[in-house]
Amino acid sequence: MFLADFHNHTRLSPDSEADPLAMARAALDYGVSEMCFTDHMDLLDFKGTPNLFGGWGPYLDQFHSLSVPGLTLRLGLELGEAWENPDLAARIVSQPQLDFVIGSVHNLDSGHGGMDIFYMDLSTEEKCYDILNLYVDCLNLQAAQDTFDVLAHVIYPLRFMNGKAGHHIRLDPWYPRIAEAFRTLIAKDKGIEVNTCRGRTVEDWRPILALYKDCGGVIVTLGSDAHRPQDMSKGIREGAGLLKEFGFDLATYEKRQPKFHKL
Repeated sequence: MFLADFHNHTRLSPDSEADPLAMARAALDYGVSEMCFTDHMDLLDFKGTPNLFGGWGPYLDQFHSLSVPGLTLRLGLELGEAWENPDLAARIVSQPQLDFVIGSVHNLDSGHGGMDIFYMDLSTEEKCYDILNLYVDCLNLQAAQDTFDVLAHVIYPLRFMNGKAGHHIRLDPWYPRIAEAFRTLIAKDKGIEVNTCRGRTVEDWRPILALYKDCGGVIVTLGSDAHRPQDMSKGIREGAGLLKEFGFDLATYEKRQPKFHKL
């Protein structure tokens, strides 16, 4: 089965110290044929302060220094909160060597503090519901942008609301508004990713994939969201099996154009 990991982080991301060559070799050892580096460029930092892009130099230097026989390497980026500065986002993704851009929502919009959900008060389910109402608004803000290829980890808040805070929250009440975001993506020929969160959340994607398919979606990428070599590509094989079960082909990207692989 063809396997690809199109979401991972190296030492160029603020939350990783991983050596890129070690990450690539770990992906190859797992059985991945194609890998895309997607280091962070979030337009808001963890606390909601605007980020300015320092330039492509370190990303290009790192990418062009790597070669791993047997593994196709792509240059990507995780672009977070693009709605906060659409002009800057457009300048960032104008890099001609760029293969792939994930559009992410980690933070609420600046009008509501701009903080990463990880750092918010998740102590009660009521507080989580309030956050989710705002988060889904931000999903729709991000979906309307033209500066990315797939919408990342739609279930991102549940990592912390359920995994960290111990709640048992489901996204069902927000499905109509998530479907709005999906329909916006589909109209723009964009897709979503199944983000395995280092192999922890594969099965959690079933209802989201069903909703996306019902909306007419066809573009789905896979990413482990690994930040360390020992987590690289965990859950990718299971994720590919889930896509196959739902009738999706696996999408990869080269120069911002999707390619589909039968599973």
